[in-house]
Amino acid sequence: MAGSTTTHFGFTDIPFSEKVGRVREVFDSVADKYDLMNDLMSVGVHRLWKQFAVRRLRVNPGDRLLDVAGGTGDLARLMHPRLNGKGSVTIYDINGSMLNRGREKLTNLGMVSGIDWIQGDAEELPFPDNSFNTVTIGFGIRNVTQIDVAIKEMVRVLKPGGQFLCLEFSKLAIPALQPAYDAYSFNILPEIGHYVTQDRDSYQYLVESIRRFPNQEAFKTMLEDGGLYGVRYHNLSLGVAAIHFGRKV
Repeated sequence: MAGSTTTHFGFTDIPFSEKVGRVREVFDSVADKYDLMNDLMSVGVHRLWKQFAVRRLRVNPGDRLLDVAGGTGDLARLMHPRLNGKGSVTIYDINGSMLNRGREKLTNLGMVSGIDWIQGDAEELPFPDNSFNTVTIGFGIRNVTQIDVAIKEMVRVLKPGGQFLCLEFSKLAIPALQPAYDAYSFNILPEIGHYVTQDRDSYQYLVESIRRFPNQEAFKTMLEDGGLYGVRYHNLSLGVAAIHFGRKV
């Protein structure tokens, strides 16, 4: 956290100043095959998780929506039609390769109007206070260097009463399943990554980063400390992933 001289990169401790660059390298490497890998690793279930998450949101025509770490555009693709041609979705990501991939995908789907693509750090959002009706982040919060700082930034740009939603990998609700889950995560997923992207190390990091992420209750407390109220969570696939939802005070 803030003030530390080191932070974690998966299971490895690295100098605080190096994490942004190391994470950028990971997603530069996997951007072209990111969607394919998500389908292979989750057997397509990640698409159902995202659909379920967006259905939890109240999106109205004219709303301003911000999707942080949303480079591939998956959440934006689901939210955009609900605006009915009014309002906007801003897709914000630190990684240019991921943004390029997402822009190409949504453009091919005919989604051009009302979508902005901006590159930058989740810990330093370039938006005024109280700018957005909704802020989302999907499978990105665990990759930032200072999770608490990123939370406070997302809450800062959210309008009072606005809704926040985070979709992220989490902790299994049934501990007895952990050995099998670990065997799949650490032995099979990196090998799939090696076969598909020729990059085993990036997927080894992604698996390790999931294990380092706080559990559901701990992350709920972080969101409350960051300025959200009514925070609740919903486990997906027995806690493999979880949705956290709250509103700005």
